[in-house]
Amino acid sequence: MENKIDNFIKNYAEDVQLLLRKVREIALRVDPDLEQTISYGIPTLKKNGKNIFHFAAQKAHLGIYPGSEAIAHFDERLKDYQTSKGTIQIPYIQPLDYQLIEDLVRYNLERAAKS
Repeated sequence: MENKIDNFIKNYAEDVQLLLRKVREIALRVDPDLEQTISYGIPTLKKNGKNIFHFAAQKAHLGIYPGSEAIAHFDERLKDYQTSKGTIQIPYIQPLDYQLIEDLVRYNLERAAKS
């Protein structure tokens, strides 16, 4: 059965679809029970009603939205990316850092469990 994120992903070119599916797959390996939904108009993974991770395709980059605390926490590892308060921009020409995505999801899951 398709979910809301599957329907969202279908609107993109095949190469972008593969990338979006891979990001979701990496996050779900960390916690297969994450709720998959659309929030703020983009794919969102939640745990117990709390946003854990957002992601979306932009014109020239993949947008990862783990929140400002995660950005600050992983500041050293994000030097090669353009970031803003709660956003990481990964250019399509740059390889996807699977471990970074896993670590961002894991960090936000730990934070959510404490609050």
